[in-house]
Amino acid sequence: MRASRVNLLNSDLCLFEKSSFISEALILLMAKFFCNFAFLLVAAAVVFIYIQMRLFATQSEYADRLAAAVESENHCTSQMRLLIDQISMQQGRILSLEEEKKRQDTKCEQLMSLVQDLERRGLQRLVDKVPVAAVVIMACNRADYLERTIESVLKYQSSVASRYPLFVSQDGSDASVRSKALSYKMLTYMQHLDYEPVHTERPGELIAYYKIARHYKWALDELFYKHNFSRVIILEDDMEIAPDFFSYFEAAATLLDSDKSIMAVSSWNDNGQKQFVHDPYMLYRSDFFPGLGWMLSRSMWDELSPKWPKAYWDDWMRLKENHGGRQFIRPEVCRTYNFGEHVCYCSLFKCCECPVSSIVTTYKPFISPLLGNKSGSEATHTLLDISRKT
Repeated sequence: MRASRVNLLNSDLCLFEKSSFISEALILLMAKFFCNFAFLLVAAAVVFIYIQMRLFATQSEYADRLAAAVESENHCTSQMRLLIDQISMQQGRILSLEEEKKRQDTKCEQLMSLVQDLERRGLQRLVDKVPVAAVVIMACNRADYLERTIESVLKYQSSVASRYPLFVSQDGSDASVRSKALSYKMLTYMQHLDYEPVHTERPGELIAYYKIARHYKWALDELFYKHNFSRVIILEDDMEIAPDFFSYFEAAATLLDSDKSIMAVSSWNDNGQKQFVHDPYMLYRSDFFPGLGWMLSRSMWDELSPKWPKAYWDDWMRLKENHGGRQFIRPEVCRTYNFGEHVCYCSLFKCCECPVSSIVTTYKPFISPLLGNKSGSEATHTLLDISRKT
């Protein structure tokens, strides 16, 4: 029994040893398993951390891209709004330009209508700016006469002042004449001071005729060459003019320019007394120079100036060698009136009283019935042909 107990104890001991061995094996196996599991956990943790980092990086990249996309979208939106605003502005400008075009079209139509109106009127306003002729009053020492002449001229010249600039040319230094001329702002004053001694060609001659000739040459040289006028109308300081004086000379200027056989145009008729005249529109050709309110062209003065006489210039104009067969235009009814107290005509050959001539007293535009409805050169030649036969 004891032996069986011993055997049993040995058996139990063996079993115990075996179970201890198994336990140690299990422990070792479990330790190895846990060691491998820990390694796997570490590896899994590393993989997890790596994956998380990649996900974070990817998320960050996507977030940046999304932010860039949002920013780009905002930029595009702002650009689109800007373009919309610009389109709206352009549409507004287009509308305003269309309205401006309509206004311009309207103005263009008005201007075309105005141009056509001007053409229908012969562009009269533009022509009015071009001087027809300068008007010069030759004066010396008669201030009261000069005033009356200036007042008569200004009465009808004011409305056509741009076409007929007015001048007063004084010979000498008479203070009252100078003061009277300078008192008018509507004219230009010129003064001829000639201190050169006068030597007459014949005993007993008046030196006044020599001074007058010098004064005329000086004044015409000034007006044609210094002031550059194409025509000059010469008046004396004891004349009054007719209401149609300027209309008469405007019509006569056409004849003077177009027909080189005309030397000058006068407004005076030596035989213009009432009992001898009837037609205020009739013009005549004459071989005699009437003077007393006459018009000369620059081309004619270019010829006359170099050989201008020392005295008796009006008689000199009547000499055939000077007018060369050319003629002078004069009216049937005078356009000037000589109001001098002693109205006389003095020349180298004679001195005689002049009877008072008739003068036009009402204004009508000067259109000779000889011209009919014709105009230009045709009208001029018709007038001149008839005048030659008269």
